[in-house]
Amino acid sequence: MATDLPGVALDTGPAATAPHAVYQSWLDREVLAFQACGACGNAVFPPRSRCPHCGRPELGWRRSRGHAVVYSATTIEPRGGEPYCVALVDLAEGYRMMTNVVGVAASDVRIGDQVTLRFEHRDGTAVPVFGPGEEAR
Repeated sequence: MATDLPGVALDTGPAATAPHAVYQSWLDREVLAFQACGACGNAVFPPRSRCPHCGRPELGWRRSRGHAVVYSATTIEPRGGEPYCVALVDLAEGYRMMTNVVGVAASDVRIGDQVTLRFEHRDGTAVPVFGPGEEAR
């Protein structure tokens, strides 16, 4: 049983709730949640019902501090729209996620840039994005 899990423990409520629904409920409260395996100690993202590392179901919810490093980035230039950055970021807790990097020109985002968590509201849903120079939540 792993005892040194990344992130801050979160109370998840009913265990029967689908992993994505729990994740979305935390996003709605502007909390970036991820799972950590109680058996092997690895961070797990995206949410699922079994650990992809060891196959065990002992996944608990944790709060990310929101500190990340850009692993990969690309600029999307939609016809008639503003360019935006789609990036893979490595979170300090040990997992990678796809997101947008905001608050800087899309073409200025570089591999290795340190970014911090922000939330944007799109169509009534809180969406985790990252940007430079802001404290993580």
